This record gives sequence, structure tokens and C-alpha cells, in this order.
Amino acid sequence: MRNEYRAIFTDKGVILVLILALLIYSTIYSFAYAPQVLRNVPIGVIDQDKTPASRKLVETFDSGPNTYVAYEVGSMEEAKNLFFGRKIYGVVYIPANYEKQLLGGQQAVVAIYVDASYFLMYRQVFQELVTGIGTTGAMVEFQRLIAKGADIPQARATSQPVIYQSHNLFNPYLGYGSFVMPAIIIVIIQQTLLIGIGMIGGTWSEFGLYRKLVPPGRQRMSTLPIVAGKALVYASIYAVTSLYVLDLHYRLFHFPMNGNGLTILALMIPYLFACILLGIAISTLFRHRENSLLLLLWTSIPVLMLSGVSFPREAIPDWLFELGKIFPSSSGVDAFIRIQSMGATFQDVLPQIRMLWILVIVYGGLACMASTCCSRTNTAKEAGSGKTQPGQREGGGDPLRSDYNYTITGAGSFAPFRTQICRPGNPVGRFHSFMP
Repeated sequence: MRNEYRAIFTDKGVILVLILALLIYSTIYSFAYAPQVLRNVPIGVIDQDKTPASRKLVETFDSGPNTYVAYEVGSMEEAKNLFFGRKIYGVVYIPANYEKQLLGGQQAVVAIYVDASYFLMYRQVFQELVTGIGTTGAMVEFQRLIAKGADIPQARATSQPVIYQSHNLFNPYLGYGSFVMPAIIIVIIQQTLLIGIGMIGGTWSEFGLYRKLVPPGRQRMSTLPIVAGKALVYASIYAVTSLYVLDLHYRLFHFPMNGNGLTILALMIPYLFACILLGIAISTLFRHRENSLLLLLWTSIPVLMLSGVSFPREAIPDWLFELGKIFPSSSGVDAFIRIQSMGATFQDVLPQIRMLWILVIVYGGLACMASTCCSRTNTAKEAGSGKTQPGQREGGGDPLRSDYNYTITGAGSFAPFRTQICRPGNPVGRFHSFMP
């Protein structure tokens, strides 16, 4: 474990990915989603009627918290140019006979045009405009009934026979950040772990260090203590960073914290170990440290999609949904959102926690087997090629004996190890290795 800590904290690239990336990404995303909801979205109005009734309708659109009338447009061609310039996201067209139709008891038609290419803007503008038109229509009918002699309760019941009461559960302010940030944080934890562990694994393969894991004649499961030690190292580091992100960071940006701390802990333990062991298993596939970046960065978007946040799980094909369960984030995101946003108990998320523990066992076994295979492959290649092993003098000789003075240093600031063999007669000299 001590050697693994040294390998991590002497590698600037790994420190950047494993520690700083989680803190930086979570902070940047949180600042970006801090406003939570869209406010004051600009719209345009084409008022061909220019009557008190039409101006009242325009005031309705302008008085809401979500939209405001930024332009009074003269034609649809002008509105089209404003759309292309991203200066407005919706247009309301009021016909010339709007007031006349209202006063005559006829049905007035008001056209709305909303930019559907930007879905969040579209939903916000469309909902606000439809609500404003519905409110105006009910008010016109109410005034018409009062003018005919109906009393106020009767007029209100007739103009608006059905009313509704809205109760927003779990996300009362409809904040987008409160919805998406729990998922993003869980995915960031997984991806930074996979990339960081992959970088170290690529460095091991590049310098032929896997041969030290299993000496000749040892059994396959002899790698179990080594894999377990490596996993505990990464878990200890991420226990600190995750505690900051999931507690202090959440409080700082006012994200919902409706879950029990022990339930979150029961989820995060198997989640972290599943991610770590998956990272150790796939890190044996990389022959160079850069390969982890090239092969793992592109998985971030598919992983987020399969978590059911960017796209509903119900709309994902069954086979693709089942395939996505091989990633710890699929179960982790689902359970974490339920706990933090909905206040779910341990029993509510027990299926997801059980799935994560299954992944821990599966990926732990794969990590042990992959490490053993890598060590044997490295040893066989070096023996077959006759190349001098790292830390060994040409012409044979045992690098662990004190009759040699030889130092190996990894490349630049990313050095994963330093081995020193001292001459006889040097009482101060010691053998140092970052490897088990």
C-alpha cells in the first residue's frame, strides 16, 4: 500500500486525474447549474390588433417570471432574423381582429412560434405562453358572464370549471441543477478513477513491472492481497474527496440532501470498490499510459446516457439498458438520486446496492486474473527476448543483491518507481522500490 501511495503522489498526471479532476469538475458544473431554473427568456410579439385587449395579453406574457417581451416585431420575417440571431426564443402572433372576436363571443386564435431546437428553452417558453393564453381566456369569459348578470362564484365556476393544485415532489423549485448534478458527480467519480488507474496500469505495462506481482511458482490468487491493497489505497483517497463533494460541496451549492448519511455510506462503499476494481482490471489492457485517456474519455457520454439522466431509461432499448448495468454508474446514479433527492431508505435502494456488490466480486476476480496474466506475459516476453529486466544488470546477476549499484528512474515527472541497488561496503545504502 505504501508503494502504491508513492506511485500515485509522485505522478503529477495521476494526481491531476484522481484528485484534482473530481474537485475541479464538480465545482465547474455546480457553478454552471447554480441558477437552477431558466428566468427571463426573451420573446417577441407581433401585435396586429393594437387594442386594449391585445395589449393586456402582451402584459400577461411580460409579467411572468420566466419570459419577458424583448421585441415588438413588425413581421414574421423580422422575427425569423431574431430567431437566427438567438435574440428571442419564441414569438406570439396576435391577429388584427383579436379584440373584435373576443367581444363578439367568437373564438380568437393566437399563434405561438417557439424555438424547438433548444429543448430546455422550448419547454420554458411554451409552458409560459400557453399558461398566459389560458389565463387570459378564462378572464375574458369571466368578465363576459359578469356582464350578463351572473354572480362571481357562478361566473368563476363557469369560466374555469376545473382547477388544479400542483405539488412538486422531491424537487420543489424545479431546479435543473438539483436534477442533473447528483448523476454528474457519480459519473465523474467513476470516470476519473478508471482513467487514473488506467494511467498507472499503462505505466506498469510500459516498464514491464507486472512481472513483480506474481513470482514464478505462485498461484493465481496470490495477486489477491496486492489487488486488495491497491483497491484500499484508491478507496482511502476517494473517501476524502467524495466526503467533500457529497457533503460540504452539496451544502455550498444548496443541492438537495434528503437522504440518510448511513444509507449514502452503504451505497458509496460498494460503488467506489466496484469502480476501482473495474479500473484495475481494464488497466492491464493498456500498454502505454496515454491509452487510458484515448480509450476511456469517449465513454463518459454513453455512460451518462445509460444512467437514465440525459435520456429516460424507459425509452432506452431493453438490451442496451441491460448492457449498461456492467458499469457501476448505472446502479450508482439511480440509487444516489433516489437517496439524495427523494429521501429513499436503505430498503428502497437495496437492489442497486446488491448489484454493486455483485460487480465488486466479479471485477475483483477479473482484476486478480488479469494481473496474473499480465505478470506472466511480461516475464515470458522478457525471458524469450533476452532483454535485461528493469533493475537488472546485463550479464545476469540478482538486482536484489548488494554487489551492484544500479538506479532506475521512470520517465520525467511521471516516474512510477525508483529502484536503487547499493554496492558492498555502503552501510547507508538501502533498496527502494515502489513496487510490491
